[in-house]
Amino acid sequence: MNKPVQLCGRTNDSFAKLAKCAFSLALLAAAVPVFAAPPAQTLRSPWDGKPVAATEAAYACPAIAHIASDLVTDGFYRLDDPTHSIIDPVRQEAYRKSSDGVKAVGMGVVKAADDYRTTGSRKAAQCAMAQIVTLAQESSLAGKMSSNQAYYVQGWVVGAVAIAYLKIRETDVATSQQRETVAKWMESVGEQTKNYYDTHKRAGHGDSQNNHLYWAGVELAAVGVAANNRKDFDWAMATYDNGVDQIRPDGALPLEMARGSRALHYHLYALAPLVLLAEFGEANHLDLYAHANGAIHRLVNFSVAGLQDPTPFAKATSVQQEVPKTITGDQIGWAPPYVQRFPNPALKQMIQAAPSLSVYYLGGLPPGK
Repeated sequence: MNKPVQLCGRTNDSFAKLAKCAFSLALLAAAVPVFAAPPAQTLRSPWDGKPVAATEAAYACPAIAHIASDLVTDGFYRLDDPTHSIIDPVRQEAYRKSSDGVKAVGMGVVKAADDYRTTGSRKAAQCAMAQIVTLAQESSLAGKMSSNQAYYVQGWVVGAVAIAYLKIRETDVATSQQRETVAKWMESVGEQTKNYYDTHKRAGHGDSQNNHLYWAGVELAAVGVAANNRKDFDWAMATYDNGVDQIRPDGALPLEMARGSRALHYHLYALAPLVLLAEFGEANHLDLYAHANGAIHRLVNFSVAGLQDPTPFAKATSVQQEVPKTITGDQIGWAPPYVQRFPNPALKQMIQAAPSLSVYYLGGLPPGK
């Protein structure tokens, strides 16, 4: 049996001898460098490090609004439609009545944050932050969700608000305590989102694989950066891989192609969060655009071509596609940061012709705008 090592003599040695030994060990320890693990890198957003020249320009800030913790709402497609593409007018009206007020609050936050970034109005940033802090203090949308659709609305709104927060967080319009309150609120909602999709994935539900998951990824990416929560951020990055791994050689997404007359719409709707997730990756030194052998570029080309000629979508679905008369942010709000990295003449022309590039669920204007 090995004997224990005695560094400073025996227990019956004199006090002076023990003290001398301890002093020698201290000198030895000081001479030996200690290599500690480097601190984890702080998570960043696509808007970080891009300061805005603040001004004292006036801003018409709406009154602070309040959103309940619980949300009761439901979907708007016909229950007998397996493609989830035919709207039921009665259900749609009920959905609007139950969700429009909640969405409107988030829209106000997003608008104020974008007005700050485009005009520099410090009062706009203060307006956005005041509403965000109120939502956090009141645990808005952090309670019981009544349905799948309620979870979707929860994620869209909180995700958009989280992005708006990232657009103004480098200002001085919030105290450290307020920032902590906001982070904890966002994390609590993010935890619900993760539990919802992880549970649905185990049960084999389609929304754990299609565009809903990618939008949840955008929410968790923004929450993860806002709270510097690596687990949330990594969960978000995994949703990107889930999406691009499904892209077929022709650029189609099978689950979105199953949406009947809205297949083209849902390809573009799925593409938007995937591109923003890739931008969050780029801000944190992750080349998501290269994942799955650059599959997202096939999705971009296929979807943009569909806006010009939806015939491939019509053939694949055996039904005529809903094609917008005017191409706006609803279809290509994701595109500006993409074309800056990957020039695309057709897409650039669409961007220049679009009357607006703001997308609410993407937190308003895209990075670079």
